[in-house]
Amino acid sequence: MDRIIEFSGNHPFLVSALVLMIFLVVFHEFRRRGQGATSFTPADAVRLINRGAIVVDVREPASWADGHIVNSRNHTAAALKDNPDLLAKQRKKTLLLVCENGIASARSATELRNQGFEQAFSLRGGLNAWRQENLPVVRAEDRPKQKQKASGRKNDKGAAA
Repeated sequence: MDRIIEFSGNHPFLVSALVLMIFLVVFHEFRRRGQGATSFTPADAVRLINRGAIVVDVREPASWADGHIVNSRNHTAAALKDNPDLLAKQRKKTLLLVCENGIASARSATELRNQGFEQAFSLRGGLNAWRQENLPVVRAEDRPKQKQKASGRKNDKGAAA
């Protein structure tokens, strides 16, 4: 025990660095545990989507149009914060929030959880992680156009189909 005190006296910078590192590790672990499982990896997110999760992209509409997860809805983070009733009908459903890097969607998921959305989660790493896993991304112009109804259309010869 005397040697530890002697070592501490001889190397104050090393000891203070050790204490700081221990504090940071403990702080980080408590923070992670406090969040619970509020974010998912892209592989886990695919499982959620396959079980019927609703994907909400919280990026700006221009970014959403450049590329987004198939069947995702676009509601900006600011719009969700200002008007939580945008998703009121989905309060009991599983929501997966997505942004570019996972930061804005994590904040939005936390805000929605505080507003009573118990199943609001974030995509860890955002769309960047999704793309790194080579998962599908669609652009707004790639979406299929609504097909005309077959009834009432005329074929090449002018007769009704």
